[in-house]
Amino acid sequence: MKKPELLAPASGLDVLKEAVRYGADAVYIGGEAFGLRANAKNFTNEEMREGISFAHEYGRKVYVTANIYAHNEDLPGVRTYFRELREIRPDAVLISDPGVFMIAKEEMPEIDIHISTQSNNTNYGTFLFWHSLGAKRVVAGRELSLSELSEIKKRLPDGMELEAFVHGAMCISYSGRCLLSNYLTGRDANRGECTHPCRWNYYVTEETRPGEYMPVFENERGTFIFNSKDLCMIGHLPEMLEAGIDSLKIEGRMKTALYVAAVTRTYRRAIDDFMKDPELYRRNLEWYKEEIGKCTYREFTTGFFFGKPGSDAQIYGNSTYVKNYTYLGTAGPCDENGRVVLEQKNKFSVGDLIEIMKPDGRNLTTEVLAISDRDGKPQESAPHARQELHVLFSVMPEEYDILRVRTPDNETDWSNG
Repeated sequence: MKKPELLAPASGLDVLKEAVRYGADAVYIGGEAFGLRANAKNFTNEEMREGISFAHEYGRKVYVTANIYAHNEDLPGVRTYFRELREIRPDAVLISDPGVFMIAKEEMPEIDIHISTQSNNTNYGTFLFWHSLGAKRVVAGRELSLSELSEIKKRLPDGMELEAFVHGAMCISYSGRCLLSNYLTGRDANRGECTHPCRWNYYVTEETRPGEYMPVFENERGTFIFNSKDLCMIGHLPEMLEAGIDSLKIEGRMKTALYVAAVTRTYRRAIDDFMKDPELYRRNLEWYKEEIGKCTYREFTTGFFFGKPGSDAQIYGNSTYVKNYTYLGTAGPCDENGRVVLEQKNKFSVGDLIEIMKPDGRNLTTEVLAISDRDGKPQESAPHARQELHVLFSVMPEEYDILRVRTPDNETDWSNG
């Protein structure tokens, strides 16, 4: 059985580096144009160069998304952008639009092209069509079952790769092709500006009674009628690998470094354990679930992999995330006084017990003994985001370790995961 690629997302350069350090074989990112996450931080061309160089030092790959559905006025800019990417040289570019695909073939013929899930790739004929035009890989639509993916893989020629999502947010629209945001807000989801109206609270109004709003109830559970649970296949990796999937993709180009590192680290260990010994994977399954449960998520589902999902794949009572841990920062080098330098992301205080998350899978508990600012002035807490801090811990983290603290009163729901 071939070991699959683990593909992680990155919203910015710092997240890319964490994804690589925490076990990703490849990272997919967006530039400042023509991707479907316009509201992500995204990468400048210089950041892209630095990220690609960093990943290549570790023997990892970087893919750039350019998967909008273009309008006429977009095409000249796409051509210019691809000329820039040809000089930057990512390992592949993800594309949805056939017109954009043809420009990519003309402007950067030596760079691999991957076909985005946005292209609604749901049968082997579509995969073979894209292969005939020169695509290296096709990302399967989320609407496929594992048996369908297995059949597709068996029909693909040697050298053509199949990628499928293994974890992350789901979409109520077909392979993410949605008009709801455009209709309600004028922001086009197919051009990278989705406002996620599927997570909003809805009411019904009767035509002759304007201004009287009646809540929409689903079995008295609430009003969030489009709000899907998150995909999680950590407990079903054997089935994913048996289907022959070449690349397991984690969704989340809007997510934090903590989320990306935690999910990537867990899937990395699960894949490695299974490839070493399937029984080792089974023994460690509760650990994988515990670690995934520490991430931010909207409950879990297996999506379409085992058949069409029912009503239990939706969340009707709210649209908020379950947030079990809070990201405090990433450890930098030690200063001349032996304190760890870090840029603080969320508040913590002297005396707090926090967790050190290490790339090798260990989680260590440490106490905050002292905090000072960059000028050496002591402070009892760190309430200001992005402040440079110098911190003394009872157990000292190493550079690039992630620091997090448990958020009380949240429990992981594995009922459909």
